[in-house]
Amino acid sequence: MLYFCSMKISLSTKRGKILLHISVWSFLFLFPLLIFMYEEHDMDRNYRMLKLNWLQLTQYAILFYLNYIWLVRHYFFKRKFVVFFAVNLGLILVMLWFNDLIHTTIFADKAFEFGRNQGLRPPDAPDKGGPPPFRFFWIKNFFSLIIPTIIAITVSTVENWFETEEKHKEAARVQLESELQNLRYQIQPHFFFNSLNNIYSLIEVSPEKAQDAVHGLSKMMRYLLYDTSRPLVGLDEELQFILSYIQLMKLRQTDKTVVSYSFPKKELQQWKIAPLLFIPLIENAFKHGISATQPSEIHFDLTLTGDRLLFVGKNTNFPKVDADKSGSGIGLVNLQKRLSLLYPEKHKLKLHVIDQTFEATLQLDLMQQEAINSQNT
Repeated sequence: MLYFCSMKISLSTKRGKILLHISVWSFLFLFPLLIFMYEEHDMDRNYRMLKLNWLQLTQYAILFYLNYIWLVRHYFFKRKFVVFFAVNLGLILVMLWFNDLIHTTIFADKAFEFGRNQGLRPPDAPDKGGPPPFRFFWIKNFFSLIIPTIIAITVSTVENWFETEEKHKEAARVQLESELQNLRYQIQPHFFFNSLNNIYSLIEVSPEKAQDAVHGLSKMMRYLLYDTSRPLVGLDEELQFILSYIQLMKLRQTDKTVVSYSFPKKELQQWKIAPLLFIPLIENAFKHGISATQPSEIHFDLTLTGDRLLFVGKNTNFPKVDADKSGSGIGLVNLQKRLSLLYPEKHKLKLHVIDQTFEATLQLDLMQQEAINSQNT
């Protein structure tokens, strides 16, 4: 399996294409030799037929590569069909004339003598001398010389289609990276805005907690600025960032708010995930799950079964009024866009309210580090 994968990759390169062409033409030129080696006819006849076959294959190769390298791309693809077919017709007529010259001056006498000795041709008529010229077969040769041109058009068209598809994929990849980069730039200001609001509210109430919050925020900023520039981070790194963020958010809460979480404690560094996917859900829980006058509860649960990750966030539901623009809802919209780009058909996001409890469920299919390395190689 790995062999065929490597062959597929190599054939997409210029060197791979050259090796493929050499292999095909080597086989075509050696095949007649293998056949005539086991023929029972005399060696002189076999050698003569071998030269005829090689002459024809050489003409095929000339027609194929003139079309493949130049004519198809510069005339056929540019819809200059009159010039394209006129040049090919001229080349074929020149080769037919050359074949007729070769046959009548070099091979005809020997071929006719061989056929008459084997009883394949009648003896010369009294009023006619010499063998019938090989130009009787020019129609067959004409159509046989068209075949390389058709093959060159087909191969060039298929290659052009693949090249166009690759360009479209590359353009889509660049667009995807650009869009993801823009989304990542939206996350950081939004995150800092909410975090600074929390710290600001602590300055008058508890300066010590505010200092701890600034210290914790500096660590998280380092993660945001450096680690999240990678397309994938370790799941253990992401969970550590989430824990720091939850601790930061808890600093401003009163005794009426209960915040709990359950995260796996096993080794998670082998699992990779796109950074900052859970922060919008956690921010949303603190934004809509806390009341200044009523008891509030927030709980986060993350489980990992095989390669499937399940994140569940539950909070008491206290919807904000329309006049409250804190957060502005950009986080969840951003999350949905990122999931559709990063995990197409490999994620499920559900947001709903059950019995005055808001529940957010995010399911992801993750990849292990070994799988990522194998894809990169």
